[in-house]
Amino acid sequence: MHIDAAILTEYEPGVYNRPARARPRVPHAPAPPLHSEDGRLTLTDAELVVRGQPYLLLDLERVDVQPVKWLLYYLLGGMGLSFSIIAYLQNWLRTMPFAGLLFGTSLLLLLGWRGTNRLRLHRLGRDPINIALPGEAAAWQRIAAEANRRIRRAHDQAAAEAADLLDAADEATRQAAAATQAETGTGPIS
Repeated sequence: MHIDAAILTEYEPGVYNRPARARPRVPHAPAPPLHSEDGRLTLTDAELVVRGQPYLLLDLERVDVQPVKWLLYYLLGGMGLSFSIIAYLQNWLRTMPFAGLLFGTSLLLLLGWRGTNRLRLHRLGRDPINIALPGEAAAWQRIAAEANRRIRRAHDQAAAEAADLLDAADEATRQAAAATQAETGTGPIS
């Protein structure tokens, strides 16, 4: 493919003569891998592994953790509790069956109150992935905050590398245009 030097310089004179952008590079020391207490989640500088499924940090937009209550257990526990109380007050139940129903339905109510934690992985250009994680929400939220920090750092590093490649391509194009102009003896069109 032949590139004419006049075409490269006729659109905007001086574009290829600009100095390269100077970007201060801050070297990042690799962070140690972060593991959850139960081993369900592992976070490295390049990927997030949840229950054995790896996700590249460059494919993720962000991660968030949210405590979620189980509505079905709330409803079953609350309705069972109210029906057992009504049945006892209407003398349809005796004391021992009522105590058993009271205990069972209150356990359902407590189980619904306990709930779980929802880990949501927001992927670039795709639907988020929801994963249920047990335990305290604060521990998972700390890991999610660190994952978001590493995701931002991975995206910033990839953007800086792409900008460097673009600058190198611009410089190569400028040098090719200057070499073609020197061979043909033509100058930039004014």
